[in-house]
Amino acid sequence: MEEHSAERLAAIVESSFDAIISKDLTGTIVSWNNAAERMFGFAESEAVGKPIYLIIPDDKRDEEADILRRLKLGERIEPLQTTRRHRDGRIVPISITISPIKSRGGELIGASSIARDISETRESDRRLRLLMREINHRVKNQYAIVLAVIRQTATRSRSIEEFERRVRERIMALSHSHDLLSQVDWAGVSLADLVAHQLKPFEAVQPVQIIGPQIVLDANAVLNLGMAFHELIMNAMRFGVTDVGGISITWRVTSDEGVDMFELIWSEQAVPYADLLAQDEGYGALVLSKVVPSALSGQATWSVDGGVVVWTFAAPLARIQIGLGSTPHLT
Repeated sequence: MEEHSAERLAAIVESSFDAIISKDLTGTIVSWNNAAERMFGFAESEAVGKPIYLIIPDDKRDEEADILRRLKLGERIEPLQTTRRHRDGRIVPISITISPIKSRGGELIGASSIARDISETRESDRRLRLLMREINHRVKNQYAIVLAVIRQTATRSRSIEEFERRVRERIMALSHSHDLLSQVDWAGVSLADLVAHQLKPFEAVQPVQIIGPQIVLDANAVLNLGMAFHELIMNAMRFGVTDVGGISITWRVTSDEGVDMFELIWSEQAVPYADLLAQDEGYGALVLSKVVPSALSGQATWSVDGGVVVWTFAAPLARIQIGLGSTPHLT
């Protein structure tokens, strides 16, 4: 019966996914299971009989000596997180549980360690902390944008009803950009997708031509260009473009003194409000001429010729993109 129990225990140790190592009171390795070989790179024949310092980093030697001292004093060792050294020299973060090993007569003769690799857990924790910091930063930025929207809309609204309607429209436009970003965990949105998303309320009214290379925008560019497209589209819907020509949205990448530049051009037939835009009046014009260019370290200009309104925006590509391809997107 005792022999059967010993065999069962040995099978459990060998099949464990955790590294199980035993050592005597001098710190010499006595047993070493398969998981320990996978975790630390040493075969059982290479580890058994060697000091446990074989896998202890130099900066953890005092920790190991203290563990052995406390075991001899009969103290309980609480589970802890620490590091060990792989055969190839890399450091492996682990959580470890240490238990005393006693003889039949109750005498302390060694200790067993159960170690679990927590590299993935630590990396997940690191990414979560980074994500939380990024979310906090983005939320603060959005508070500032929302407050600016409210303030600027209030100064240019003629009634409470108009103020409420325009604020709702603009905040919903921001939420649409957030929706796109959340779908990709804030990793970036293609410019073509952003344009198509913002154009949804308008596409049934007027044909829109979209031409440009594949560019993946970073989060800041998504939010700010999303605001710009919203204002342009709402102006077009509010005042109406002519049937001739419709709207054209094009973008390209150029080089200026060795610096890659992003350039976007929105053009439309817009006789009814060409004069208004030329005079730089209204919150939409403020967003397009100052707010968005400032946020992306760029410049924007208006031109009005024969009733055709052209908004040109240019900024360093580094302030716009995450990635750049060369496949045109045509609509």
